[in-house]
Parts: sequence; C-alpha cells; structure tokens
Amino acid sequence: MFATVIALMWAQAAFAQEATTDPTTTDQTTTESTTTTTTESAPDPWSETARTRYLRRRALRFKLISRRLSHLMQRERPHVDRTRSEFQSLLAFRLWLRGAWRLRAERARYRAHHPPHLDEWTCIHHWEGSWTDPNSPYYGGLQMDLSFQRAYGPGLLRLKGTADHWAPYEQMWIAERALRAGRGFYPWPLTARHCGLI
Repeated sequence: MFATVIALMWAQAAFAQEATTDPTTTDQTTTESTTTTTTESAPDPWSETARTRYLRRRALRFKLISRRLSHLMQRERPHVDRTRSEFQSLLAFRLWLRGAWRLRAERARYRAHHPPHLDEWTCIHHWEGSWTDPNSPYYGGLQMDLSFQRAYGPGLLRLKGTADHWAPYEQMWIAERALRAGRGFYPWPLTARHCGLI
C-alpha cells in the first residue's frame, strides 16, 4: 500500500511537472518562430527589385548619352562623385544615380546642340548644301570631303558612314575640331568669305 501511495504521488508530481514544462516549451517555440518569421519578412534594403533594375537601366542610358556627347565635344569625361555606401538602400542610391546622370545628359545635350560657333556654321551651311547631301566628293551640310572626315571625325565615319548620315550638330562639332586644330574657317574659303569669317 505504501508503494501504491508513493507511485501515485510520483505520478502526480510528474504530471504537474509536465503541465508546467509543456506550455513553457510551446511558448518558447512560438516566440522563436515569431522572431524567425519577423526576421525573414523584413526586406533587405539592398536587394534588387524590378524598380531598382529599371532605374539602373535608365542611369546607364543617361551615362552613355552624356559620355558620347562629351567625347564628341572633346570635353572631360563626366562622372559621379558619390558612392553606394553613402546611401541607406539600393533604391535611394539608384534614384540618385538616375537623377545625376540625367542631369549630366541634359547638360551635354544642350552644349552639343549649341557649339561655340553655331552662327558661323549655320551661315556656312546656308551657302554649302543640305545636311543630308550625299553627293561625292563633299558630304553633308558643311561639304566635308573624306580626308577631312577621316582627320577630324574618324569615330563617326566608322560608326555612321559619311557626314550626310551625321546629325547637324555632329557635323558642326567635327568642323569645330578643325577650327580648334588651327585650320580656322579656311576649309570653306568661298562660303566663309560670304559670311565675313575670312
């Protein structure tokens, strides 16, 4: 009988301990899973999204435009002076980057369409021919021959063909290169005289 009473007391203590232990374990498990879920659901501020990829493509497009135009105008290659580490997230960095390159592209585009001697080139063009004049040996609105194009615009000649395929501002900038190289307006002797340039 004494053994039965001890067994019952032992069983009761075991049940009491189990009842106390189980909820605590369950609570700990629930707390751990909630913490894990919260940690997993917090988005990584540096992860790529559809929007950050789009912003990257736009920034790259503006960067290429500004660098191509700066090369045409023989200006210093543009760059950005902030780094990714200065931002709190990838989205903030890409928004800034797109804006910075867009501003550089807009400035480069404006300068490209307004060369230093715009009025002079426009006057020479008035006496020379159409911007798309394909008639050999002189091409385009400033009537540049092949040797002139090879000397001052080899990249455009290789990329786009003869000057009649170049945009008017590209033709003017190639002529501007010749002017800066010391040739002045003398490659256009008659029309430059009509314009009072020589």
